[in-house]
Amino acid sequence: MELAQWGIQAPDDLRWLDPPPAAAYAQARDLLIRLGVLDRQGRLTAIGKQMAALPLHPRLAHMVLCAGSPADRSLACDLAALLSERDLLRTGAGARQVDVDLRLALLEQWRRRHRKGAELDVAASSRVDRSSRHWQRLLGEWRGMQSAGVSGTAALLAMAYPDRIAQRTAHGRFRLTSGRGALLSENDPLAAAPFIVAAQLDAGRTEGRVMLAAEIAEAKIRALPGVELELRERIEWDAAQQAVVCTEEECLGALVLSMRVLERPDAEAVRRAMLEGIRQLGLAALPWNDKLRQWLARVDCLRAAAPNQEWPDLSEARLVATLEVWLAPWLDGISRRSQLQKIDLHGALLSLLSWDQQRELDRLAPTHLQVPSGSRIPLYYEVGKAPVLAVRLQEMFGLGETPSLCGGRVQLMLHLLSPAQRPIQVTQDLRGFWERTYAEVKKELKGRYPKHYWPDDPWSAAATARAKPRRSR
Repeated sequence: MELAQWGIQAPDDLRWLDPPPAAAYAQARDLLIRLGVLDRQGRLTAIGKQMAALPLHPRLAHMVLCAGSPADRSLACDLAALLSERDLLRTGAGARQVDVDLRLALLEQWRRRHRKGAELDVAASSRVDRSSRHWQRLLGEWRGMQSAGVSGTAALLAMAYPDRIAQRTAHGRFRLTSGRGALLSENDPLAAAPFIVAAQLDAGRTEGRVMLAAEIAEAKIRALPGVELELRERIEWDAAQQAVVCTEEECLGALVLSMRVLERPDAEAVRRAMLEGIRQLGLAALPWNDKLRQWLARVDCLRAAAPNQEWPDLSEARLVATLEVWLAPWLDGISRRSQLQKIDLHGALLSLLSWDQQRELDRLAPTHLQVPSGSRIPLYYEVGKAPVLAVRLQEMFGLGETPSLCGGRVQLMLHLLSPAQRPIQVTQDLRGFWERTYAEVKKELKGRYPKHYWPDDPWSAAATARAKPRRSR
């Protein structure tokens, strides 16, 4: 403020022995602009010139000059004195209460009766009274002082500390307009107040402890001179509600004074918020089924077998990273987790493949394979592993080589099953099984399943899906 009196609008205009820290200077300048001392260009305003003449901190000078009636100016001087001197309450039960009005009441009692008691610091009360009277005399000598007409303890404090208007978020916890947190003892009478003005606040890292405060009504906040309420649309994912919230909020800094639900929120903003929700929830929130998981594994099989053919990466990490590409177009009308079950997830995933790739997928990595018996047996795919063909042994008679996929690049893992559908051999070497293992398997299973077909020569035997092949007529 002193620099502005000299007509200097930036600290770089002076040659300093020790220049002020840039962050501290910027913070002080922002406060003076907020108090109305400086305009946006850093020049002193009319009220700023008046404040510069008062021997008070700019916060307190602004409060005193904003007071309306003579009674309010007297009150403002009392507040300035209370905030400038030592607390007039001694350490003890009473001192734990932060209410400024409590101190004003005790000060008035001391003036009328020169009250003494264990809770009152007489020397501090005397100094507060003396300072207040001094500033009242000083103001009384001024001519042409223009007042903002502010009345009442809390409103006057808000003129000094507009950045410390605070809204309760939980019992004893508050949020300042700056977004910083503030704490009150849960036993303090003001701990349940919807709004307070924190006149004194310690320098806690994330949450400061309130030392002096006054309760202020929301209507008073709205009526404060110079208060700038902002309408903000909030369209974002709410983890607690598992939904996108779409509201219009009336805000004072970080404080939300009122809120209404948006009837027609921007569809693109809802879609972006929903995508963020899906990222938080994970892909498991989408309507997966075995068929879709098999589809992913089929594409992965081809991608691993033919890396030069530009099959897409459909790993979970990549799918999450590209939600805007493949899932966003399918989110129209979706704003809650429960609605995700409506999505055509297969259609969304299919959009990642070209038309030619979709046809190649069915040809090179089919869902079923026809075996020598004529049966179409489903294949089981798993990411990072060979596809599995689980088939009864009798249905593979006469086949010498292990079946393969992806143009011969991927051999199947055969689960050769007993008549009871239990694996008797897991192999990718069908020829080796016939040559080295089949004879022993036949001996064991022929006794266990005598009604089934166990030929001595699996190479020339007819494959069958029945217990025994049909007799030719």
